[in-house]
Amino acid sequence: MFRRAFWFTAGAAAGVWATTKVNRQLKKLTPESLAAQAADKAVEAGHRLKDFALDVKAGMTQREDELNDALGLTQDPDRPDNVTALPGPRRLRAIGHDTTIHRPNHSAVTYNRNEDH
Repeated sequence: MFRRAFWFTAGAAAGVWATTKVNRQLKKLTPESLAAQAADKAVEAGHRLKDFALDVKAGMTQREDELNDALGLTQDPDRPDNVTALPGPRRLRAIGHDTTIHRPNHSAVTYNRNEDH
C-alpha cells in the first residue's frame, strides 16, 4: 500500500514539474516574449557598440597625442578650434649639398601614342 502511494505521489510530482517546465517554455515562445527578448538583445548590443566606440575614440586620442609628441606638433591655445600647428620649416641636410639639377632630355625622344594601337 505504501509502495503504491509513494509511486503515485512521485508520478504526480513529476507530472506537475514537467507541466510547469513546458508551460514556461511555451510562454518564452509567445510573440510578445520573443519581441521583448529581441528588444533586450538590441539594447544590450547598442550598449556594447557605444562602449566600443568610446574605447576607439579614447585610443585615437591617445595615439594622436603620441604622434603629436613624436612629430613635435604643439597645441596652439590662441586658435579657437585647437588645431595643431605644424612646426617651422626644417632643412634636409642630405639634399642641401646637391646643387646640380638633373633633368632628362625629353626633346631627343619623340613618342607618338597612336603608334601603340
